[in-house]
Amino acid sequence: MGDYLRPARLDEALEALARPFTVLAGGTDFYPSRVGRAIDEDILDISNIGALRGISRSGAGWRLGATTTWSDLLAAELPPLFDGVKQAAREVGGRQIQNAGTLAGNLCNASPAADGVPPLLALDAEVELASRQGTRRLALSQFIQGNRRTERRPDELLVAIHVPEMRQEARSRFLKLGARRYLVISIVMAAATVEVVDGCVGTARIAVGACSTAARRLPLLEAALVGTPLDSGLTDRLDPAHLAPLAPIDDVRASADYRREAAFAVLRRLLAEVAA
Repeated sequence: MGDYLRPARLDEALEALARPFTVLAGGTDFYPSRVGRAIDEDILDISNIGALRGISRSGAGWRLGATTTWSDLLAAELPPLFDGVKQAAREVGGRQIQNAGTLAGNLCNASPAADGVPPLLALDAEVELASRQGTRRLALSQFIQGNRRTERRPDELLVAIHVPEMRQEARSRFLKLGARRYLVISIVMAAATVEVVDGCVGTARIAVGACSTAARRLPLLEAALVGTPLDSGLTDRLDPAHLAPLAPIDDVRASADYRREAAFAVLRRLLAEVAA
């Protein structure tokens, strides 16, 4: 086995990244991917850095620490804006995975079927990256580049996720389609966040996952929803052309054609739940 470091301070971790390390947080993706073979790489375990865990609020919005677990998120007192991401948190594996798996790990793993990505995209989230040279922030949509690819440099750590304050009352929802109810990789998933102005959609953010190499926002649908009353007619605004940014694939879980049709059905149900 290579070197194993478990620092207690962020600066120690950033100093270590002067040379290549594999970053370990909750380990829920790390260990399953290495079953049956020796772990011979150098490991930087960031789970002991207290500054990376927890949820806080400022005037600009919320800061979700990188090693905050899905169970931490579920237990936190958060406004309805976070209902969608909490629904997604309940779908991240079983209870044991939710207790160990981290928000940043889900993003850095960059699976097209990562449950946390669509609801965070729909929250207009940004990621904060730190290195010895300083920090920078990127929109989550820029950070995840494709299947298992992100914008994180080898000398950087993802230290936090930032969710901006909404100007109006906001509500959010998340839906996931899989082959069974629990412990399943998504076939299609979708998330929505809308701001409400006088009973109508003020702004809308809609994201679909597991239908492209990375989860995608649907800007045409978002624009079509603005000004629509939040009632049963909301679903009538959905058109197949709104799904143009998606590029579903054929794999063992579903065909591309099925995914495209399923995405349309999931979005209709999602919009009905938002309206309700």
